[in-house]
Amino acid sequence: MDEIANRIKEAGRGQDILIVEIGGTVGDIEGLPFLEAIRSLKSELGKRRAMNIHLTLVPFIKAAGELKTKPTQHSVQELRRIGITPDMLICRSEYPLPKELKNKLAFSCGVERNSVIECLDATTIYQVPLSFLKENILAPISEALDLGDLTPHMDEWDLLVKRVIAPRDELMIAFVGKYLDLKESYKSLTESLIHAGAHLNAKVKIRWVDSEVIEEKGCEDILSDVDGILVAGGFGERGVVGKMEAIRYAREHNIPYLGICLGMQLAMIEFARNVLHLEDANSAEFNATCKNPIIYLIDSFMDASGQKQLRTFQSPLGGTMRLGGYECETKPESLLRSVYDGAKVIRERHRHRYEANPAYREAFENAGLIVSGESHGLIEAVELKGHPWFLGVQFHPEFTSRLTNPNKTILGFAKAALTQRQNG
Repeated sequence: MDEIANRIKEAGRGQDILIVEIGGTVGDIEGLPFLEAIRSLKSELGKRRAMNIHLTLVPFIKAAGELKTKPTQHSVQELRRIGITPDMLICRSEYPLPKELKNKLAFSCGVERNSVIECLDATTIYQVPLSFLKENILAPISEALDLGDLTPHMDEWDLLVKRVIAPRDELMIAFVGKYLDLKESYKSLTESLIHAGAHLNAKVKIRWVDSEVIEEKGCEDILSDVDGILVAGGFGERGVVGKMEAIRYAREHNIPYLGICLGMQLAMIEFARNVLHLEDANSAEFNATCKNPIIYLIDSFMDASGQKQLRTFQSPLGGTMRLGGYECETKPESLLRSVYDGAKVIRERHRHRYEANPAYREAFENAGLIVSGESHGLIEAVELKGHPWFLGVQFHPEFTSRLTNPNKTILGFAKAALTQRQNG
């Protein structure tokens, strides 16, 4: 518990406010150490420097035709049993909470009436902060933490939310992947497309495409009417042939393409096979003994903290990934540099193990696949000369995207797809 509390304090160092979320259900054994940590922290910091907010469900029982407060009362009792008293309740609900029900919750759970905050189901999660402001959530927070008057400027946020809900234009992106039974795997990426769409005043519609279906049926019927093709990251050999077919279709039909992580690596392998005619071109991840390892495992690299990391094929998979933020130098007059508004150096986050093999760089560039981003000698981005918009990046741009500040790679891709739609 002490270590948890110390890490919370370290994370908050130099910040005005730190929000700490403890997930799961109150009473679950997995969460008890974390709950004990915040209990002790509030005791240490005092009531003016810490506040407990309990997110709870107020279900609507259809048969009875009413909202029920018992689950909230019981979870608050369980929190009190371990020494935590909520200062505020945020009540998830399908229906508005009547004044009488809010009063009941305040009385039975020992919180102020203005600290019972209604949180209705919303069309988009980005509506929720606006809903909280309508509930005047900042007044009790300010009072509890002695923060003074809190008047956030939400005009830009409000405009973007309106564009998310009722956009002017629309475009269609083919999202080619293999984890489609669990679309939450791609949550950060799909949200980043929403961010980009809001700034373009356009709805980014996603056509989920199983790469293994492409292997069976081909691309024409599936991809001929889309405005952009996206191949995201992933691990393992399953489905990569279908992904490369989708990449080839984007390359040959001048459809805007964005390849992220594995999507960049497969773009290089596809190009090596079909343009450079290296039939054995592959990734060492899929075939460790291939004659032309376009993607390979380097023995050492410098991590984000400047420490040298060593790895082999026998190294644990997770422990030797290149993780965190790294700087990338962009090539002059490249698509990558223009996407980042002329920035010579950008910084993006990574999550991968294998790297593009620089031994093939000259052959690639002579044939038109240009290396446009590098990080300490490692290939970070490639783009196709003469194509309207074709970019592969080793980093994960979606990790740093926000509604008010969409990642520039994602925004550039969405903008190119919208232009494709408007030009027919």
